[in-house]
Amino acid sequence: MSDLRKFGESAANAVLERVGRGVSQMQERKPLAYDLLESEDAYLVVFDAPDARSEDVQVRFLEGEVEIRIDRFRDFHEGFEMRFPGRGLTLSGSAKLPSDANVEAAEATATVKKNGTLQVEIPKDGSASDIHVTEENDEEAETDDDHSADVSRPDDDVDGLDDHDDHDA
Repeated sequence: MSDLRKFGESAANAVLERVGRGVSQMQERKPLAYDLLESEDAYLVVFDAPDARSEDVQVRFLEGEVEIRIDRFRDFHEGFEMRFPGRGLTLSGSAKLPSDANVEAAEATATVKKNGTLQVEIPKDGSASDIHVTEENDEEAETDDDHSADVSRPDDDVDGLDDHDDHDA
């Protein structure tokens, strides 16, 4: 009877190991979930990074996309053996920034948080500036619709001399 029991335990262990490896492989293939946030100064990408430590994480920015890879290493627990390895050891994900994002990737920072997330902050390029937007008024619309070849206005200074005596001689 003990041989049959050993065989049963061996078969159960083999099944658990295969199921655990299958779950782990599925998790490794599934990209990590993330949120993309934006402020006036930066983009913030928050990835789920369970059990990650800073030494386990690689972050790169390539062609407008934040790519991460987490190589997790499990702690061994003395007196215990792994029966069901259900967590992937290599996790990855990527987040594409908006196509018009103008950022300083070299100034980006990445922080592994205690709550199990990885936060990647990418500052916006300071050289970008907002452009003031105005609305066309009715007079401009009528002038544009005339398609007139005469671009001068009657009060334009034709001879290039100042007709007004606004300055001291």
